[in-house]
Amino acid sequence: GGLLYTGIAAHITKGKEPWTLPTPIGSNPQPKTDSTATKPAKDFQPIKYPAPDGILTFDLLTNLQRSGTYHEDDQPSHLRIKADVAKVPENISLQVYAAPESRFCPAGVYEYVEEKLVINAQNCIHCKCCSIKMPQEYINWTVPEGGGGPQYQVM
Repeated sequence: GGLLYTGIAAHITKGKEPWTLPTPIGSNPQPKTDSTATKPAKDFQPIKYPAPDGILTFDLLTNLQRSGTYHEDDQPSHLRIKADVAKVPENISLQVYAAPESRFCPAGVYEYVEEKLVINAQNCIHCKCCSIKMPQEYINWTVPEGGGGPQYQVM
C-alpha cells in the first residue's frame, strides 16, 4: 500500500496530495482543516517554557546541527507565500493569532522582524507543519533542489 501511494504521490499528483484530511472537530459535523481549528491568541495565556537544560532539551542551533540540515546557499526558497493570501502573515497571523508559526516550527524558520515575516528556509527540517497549520494555509511548501534538507544519520 505504501509503495503504491508513494508512486501516485510522486508521479500523478506531483506532491499536491491533501496531507491535511478534513475531519470533524468536536460536535461540529462540518469537516475542518487543522488551520481552521486554530483559535485567536486573545483566548489563551502565553506559555513560559524553561530554558533548554542540555540533557533532555536543547537549543535551536544544537538541534539543527544534529539534524544535519543543509540547503545550497544559492537555491531558491522552497517555502513561498501563496500570492492570493500574501497579506495573511502580517494582517491575520500576527494580529489575530500572535504569529503561531514562530512558535510551532521546530526549526525556527518563521520570525517576525518589525512586524514583517522573515522566512529562514535554510533551517527547514521538512516537517511540513507550516503547510497545514498556518492561518489560511498561506505557505506553499515545495521540494527543495538537489536533495537539500535534513540528513538524519540514526533513523
